[in-house]
Amino acid sequence: MTDPAMKYLVTGGAGYVGSVVAAHLLEAGHRVTVLDDLSTGFRAAVPRGADFVEGRIQDAARVLDPSYDAVLHFAAYSQVGESVADPEKYWRNNVGGTMDLLAAMRDANVRRLVFSSTAATYGEPAVTPITEDLPTAPTSPYGASKLAVDHMIGGECAAHGLAAVSLRYFNVAGAYGSSGERHDPESHLIPLVLQVAQGRRASISVYGDDYPTPDGTCVRDYIHVADLAEAHLLALTAAEAGVHHICNLGNGEGFSVREVIDGVRKVTGHEIPEVVAPRRPGDPATLVASADRARTLLGWRPSRTELTDIIGDAWRFAQNNVAQSKGE
Repeated sequence: MTDPAMKYLVTGGAGYVGSVVAAHLLEAGHRVTVLDDLSTGFRAAVPRGADFVEGRIQDAARVLDPSYDAVLHFAAYSQVGESVADPEKYWRNNVGGTMDLLAAMRDANVRRLVFSSTAATYGEPAVTPITEDLPTAPTSPYGASKLAVDHMIGGECAAHGLAAVSLRYFNVAGAYGSSGERHDPESHLIPLVLQVAQGRRASISVYGDDYPTPDGTCVRDYIHVADLAEAHLLALTAAEAGVHHICNLGNGEGFSVREVIDGVRKVTGHEIPEVVAPRRPGDPATLVASADRARTLLGWRPSRTELTDIIGDAWRFAQNNVAQSKGE
């Protein structure tokens, strides 16, 4: 548990993961300020009870003061394809913005940080499950920008005594309360398959069915967004002055593309037409996390590990989100 009655700044707190973490902080009795420019987030996702400041990461300097106990940093662009086409956008926001955030934290004497990192920092590792000591070799400017920030945070800890934890996520899914996935464009498998169930998409593309996996389709590690949020609260307590901890977050098990599609069929009762398409360049057969370090360091264990439970929460959110968009 985090200490009682703390005050936290959540950058990117109108986004999917940031809003769920902000909600968990409020439920634990803390004070929360959300800083978000709403470029990819939604004002309605900011949980009730949080103060909201519309602005970019670079505006943290006008928000932070010594009354804040820590920053939880989610404000980043995260579309891999876009990062390849427009890398400067990712360097300017994800790296340059975080540099400004760290400077604002120094000036305000806010000395704890939990950073939303990513498994994309590992690129295409040759072994699985993936541990934190494997080489980092990102294959996109997005992954490279997140790795650059991890290096930046490590230097900040060593030079200025920052207490920081970077959490490298695998495939986040599910929903919590009024927060769920609604990316534009959507690129994640579970919400895409749910769009087929809703009639918003004719079929789901299966990119390659000849991988060396049990059913020939790619295997990925899915983690419920609420389990992810709980890890952030634990990380606030685990942070140590002058130390940069890095932890993977995942279930430690993988589900194939076909298992996800079958799970959506089971949860929704809808037929999900499939179209097999060629493999996408750079798609590894299997990406599964080792979360042993998170268990040891944070005392974290995911509790929502059943695929149908994760899909069920995402399905409820998807249905409610469509109803709201129609004014129902």
